[in-house]
Amino acid sequence: MTSAARTGQGQAVRLEPGVARPGRAGRLLATAARHRADLLAGLLFVLLAGWLTHGLWPAPGQRVLALNPADQTLYEWFLAVDSRALLGDFSLLTDRLNAPDGVNLLTNTTVIALGVLLAPVTVTFGAPVTFALLAGGNLAGTAIAWYLLFTRALRAHPLAAGLGAALCGFGPGMVSQSNAHLHMTAQWLVPVIVWLVVRLFRAAEPTGPTDGPDRRRLATSAVGLALAVVAQFFIGEEVLLLTALTLLVAAVAYGLADQRLPRRALPTFGGGLTMAAGLAGCVLAYPLWYQFAGPQAVSDGPFDPRHYAADLISWTTFSPLSVLGSDAASRLTTGPAEFNTFLGWPLLLVTAACAIWLGRRPVVVACVAAGLAMGGLSLGPEVLVAGERTGLPTPYGLLDGLPVVDSALPTRFGLAVLPLAGAVLALAVDRALVGRGRARRLVPVAVGLGLLSVFPAPLPTTPRPALPEFVTAGHWRQCVRPGGVLVPVPAATPAEPSPMRWATAANAAFGMPEGFFIGPYGDDGRPSVGTYQRPTSALLADVAERGLPAPIGDEQRQQAVRDVSFWRASCVALADDAPHAEALRRTLQALFGPGTRVADAWTWRF
Repeated sequence: MTSAARTGQGQAVRLEPGVARPGRAGRLLATAARHRADLLAGLLFVLLAGWLTHGLWPAPGQRVLALNPADQTLYEWFLAVDSRALLGDFSLLTDRLNAPDGVNLLTNTTVIALGVLLAPVTVTFGAPVTFALLAGGNLAGTAIAWYLLFTRALRAHPLAAGLGAALCGFGPGMVSQSNAHLHMTAQWLVPVIVWLVVRLFRAAEPTGPTDGPDRRRLATSAVGLALAVVAQFFIGEEVLLLTALTLLVAAVAYGLADQRLPRRALPTFGGGLTMAAGLAGCVLAYPLWYQFAGPQAVSDGPFDPRHYAADLISWTTFSPLSVLGSDAASRLTTGPAEFNTFLGWPLLLVTAACAIWLGRRPVVVACVAAGLAMGGLSLGPEVLVAGERTGLPTPYGLLDGLPVVDSALPTRFGLAVLPLAGAVLALAVDRALVGRGRARRLVPVAVGLGLLSVFPAPLPTTPRPALPEFVTAGHWRQCVRPGGVLVPVPAATPAEPSPMRWATAANAAFGMPEGFFIGPYGDDGRPSVGTYQRPTSALLADVAERGLPAPIGDEQRQQAVRDVSFWRASCVALADDAPHAEALRRTLQALFGPGTRVADAWTWRF
């Protein structure tokens, strides 16, 4: 008979009876080989992420994501506001937008932890540089984190782990969300959370027939899990929700599939989870209250789950952002940042075949069960087929209307399928590589071809309009004091948020009225994207659209004074590159009198 032992690389080493196990020198060689494999995988992931986002370089301030420039403008503004923490000028209710009411940063996906962590980069080089670094860094970081989990927790061969991790970090949904949704692509803490949950359970297992659990390891795992949950909350709460639901389904499925699971460890494991939840809850109690009941808070999201649901056909369709994809498939989703379920039929078939070949291994059963559950939730309240509503209910109906869950977009539940499928593929390739026969070559080739079918294309980018010298050269300081309110003409809106770039370029040193954000709307405080326009703002927006000066009388002048007072504005500014700038200038002059020329802008001070 022979026995098999795993090296640090996940490869099987056959040991004959009487043959000594690898000594210290052998272990050192294995460790060195593992580290070389780790470095190679990390380098390849970084190179791939850099290639996908290379369109933003070498001058991120001059380039923008072509498919979602509005959200990029929003996230760069978030990063600029977050960077104010480095200057001691930060609050969860920022007054730098929607003046004078402000914006609740926790109600919005403001990636606070990332913004504060990279504040030195933002303050020194500007928010566009930070955004470009995160756009690529999130993809590479997520893939590297899953690779490390697969090689350490699953003991997978480096090649197997690399293939699985590539899907986790660069799958269609991840690349699609890279069109500005930093809070969704920053998933590199998710494998850490998974590892800490596994470590917590292992610590809860009795160390011997008469021994109890490793309580020191249990406590450190619980504390580490609490810290990871808190950190992920301030990076992306939606990802944390998806992780929790996926782990819940996977844990139940694993427990049902593994009859050898030490049942007497479950109470201790539950106690460890309770400890982690309690510690995280103590830290997050106030932020959660602030998010849902604080100033400018909303109780749920403004997005209709029926609109943001995955089409059943999308699961077998290639993403338009992959090399085999077609733009025609875009009709199956709501926008270029939501190709979350576009895995394509080849990858689905390969993943299903691998799951069947691996058999009833508990970890495989858990991944399949969780994948089916999250895939079902991605369909939203009713099944949608090729754009047609069928009226058939889905599992999402069990969650529809629940607090917090209702704020998540159903289609994004499909993102959780990527790491689950990645784990199945990694396990299949690992089994094939340590085995014999045709499977040793057939399985890795099939998995490789399946992954090639979803290989991503670089994110499309385009030049972005230059900012006025009035902003870039700091001339705005002649118009508004730092911390004051500047009114750009026309004002920023959710449909056209580009004036927010003024504040971003100044690292959010001044505030603006209205803008692009999530907050309460009207007397009933219902969730909304943006807010209502003041009469003067609406008048100027109409002039910018039609190109004709508005007729101005005493009523309009008095209303303009009231609006400027409401905004607590120090200055109104009109740049030369504004749409129909001359018509706007004549209208502003009729409202406020002669303006003052400052660089390439007209200004009116109050």
